[in-house]
Amino acid sequence: MINNNPIGVFDSGIGGTSIWSAIHDLLPNEKTIYLADSKNAPYGQKSKDEIVDLSKKNVEFLLENNCKLIVVACNTATTNAIFELREAYDVPFVGIEPAIKPAANNSQTQVIGILATKGTLNSELFNKTAEMFQHTTIIEQVGHGLVQLIEDGNLYSPEMTQLLESYLQPMIEANIDYLVLGCSHYPYLIPQIKKILPDHIKIIDSGEAVARQTKNLLRDKVGFSDSTENDPVFYVNSNPKVLESILEHKYPVIRKDF
Repeated sequence: MINNNPIGVFDSGIGGTSIWSAIHDLLPNEKTIYLADSKNAPYGQKSKDEIVDLSKKNVEFLLENNCKLIVVACNTATTNAIFELREAYDVPFVGIEPAIKPAANNSQTQVIGILATKGTLNSELFNKTAEMFQHTTIIEQVGHGLVQLIEDGNLYSPEMTQLLESYLQPMIEANIDYLVLGCSHYPYLIPQIKKILPDHIKIIDSGEAVARQTKNLLRDKVGFSDSTENDPVFYVNSNPKVLESILEHKYPVIRKDF
């Protein structure tokens, strides 16, 4: 089955480009449209109703651009709005949620850490997932301030280092052997996180799993592209410079109010 329409990807800002990158690496022949709602970032401090409304707005923008499948590349939007999106729109969705299962199943200490937004950790979906692993101690930490620093282009600032140390040190003391990154922005912090964590603590994010699920949906339901016109398109509704920098200036970024 051939379907040359693009894959849509949205996030509360630039963080979902970590998910987009995994999809692009696995499916290089697919055209993608990435939507960064940076004007409204971070979603993690907003109410469920606000998150649902913003997510629907993003989906409608992507559907107007004929997207055949939509990846919700935001943990907070997935855990708070994915059910509402699937009910409201007749298009396949791929969500992203913290990778608790592989961490809990592989942990030797039976203690894992999760760094995520308040919106994700408070969501019903997250708590239902966490309840499945009652033999594992889950150390939850809200990453207050991390998303905003990334969105502001302060990835390597002293403030970022200080925040990460304050969030991770209690997890180290609690004897975690896996750290789950529960926000699509956080993979950009991995180089700094590795400087803080002991070598035996493994870091897990959801990018590759989301890319594999996207591929499975294309194969089973939607159809792959056979077009040679597959340059990605990036939209943002705030200053494009940070997104351009994250993309290493490889692709143009279009500023658009939405």
